[in-house]
Amino acid sequence: MTKMNDIDHLISLCHILLMTQKLDLNALNALCAIQDYGGVTRAASKLNLSQSAVSHKIRRLEKALGCTLLDRRSGHPLFTNEGERLLQYARRMLRLNDEAVYGLSLHPLSGKIRLGLTEETTHSALINVLGRFSRQQPNVTVSTEVSQGLKIARQLEKGEIDIGIFQVFREHQVSDDVILSENKLCWVKSVDFQLNWNEPIPFLAFDDSCFYRNWVFDKAAIPAHGYVTVLKCASLAGLLSALRSGLGITLISSTHITDDLEEITEGFESPPPVSTIVRTSPHNKSSAVKEMLRQISLEEGYKS
Repeated sequence: MTKMNDIDHLISLCHILLMTQKLDLNALNALCAIQDYGGVTRAASKLNLSQSAVSHKIRRLEKALGCTLLDRRSGHPLFTNEGERLLQYARRMLRLNDEAVYGLSLHPLSGKIRLGLTEETTHSALINVLGRFSRQQPNVTVSTEVSQGLKIARQLEKGEIDIGIFQVFREHQVSDDVILSENKLCWVKSVDFQLNWNEPIPFLAFDDSCFYRNWVFDKAAIPAHGYVTVLKCASLAGLLSALRSGLGITLISSTHITDDLEEITEGFESPPPVSTIVRTSPHNKSSAVKEMLRQISLEEGYKS
């Protein structure tokens, strides 16, 4: 779809909204922020609004649509089924709004963005954002480096990169992190690999900048005969290839378990849950960085 077709689509949506008076873009933005930051309180802080103001926006949406969007019961998922469905529409509408604003703006953004990614995050949803951003903002140069999560976190702290997209244990999230997805880590082996508990367990490891590896050796309970690292590889593709060949076991996201691999459910300590997050450096809050962060958070397709 061309940019003008997108803008025509947006105008049609706006006409519908004006006629029905049902939806408000600011309220939809608040709904997306609740998902991105993991709750009403964090969303309110990020939007510079009171918690009651954000709650009021959501209740107005619920009243207009005649359904409940947030499940306010303790221990339940944050969004109802209707809330999840509205989020998909909301992100598309907000994204079209942004494209119209920046596509017709007389003051385009400029500058440079230094982006750090883990290999695990280089999938189609993020590539869609980078491609669209480069077309919309030709005067912004985006420099991308793929590395491990711990390195990205250090680079952000030092101001060496502006935006990082990587995985952290849920307990290590900070208030400004945008949550793209939540995943389960699993102990995994080839279906043909036979574990021998009477010998050191052959372990396939990422490099020293991987927090999965550090948890295995520094935090988790060690098997009786310990581990022997038979491969250290910074590449996810290389590690998966070694895993499928039966070289040893490893710790990876459940999203990578295919028919030729299986989860090991006994004998190892269960790892903490993991989130894929976007984090920005405190040293660069330029308009270009803010716009890219906004576009990343609005994109669909991160959740597996």
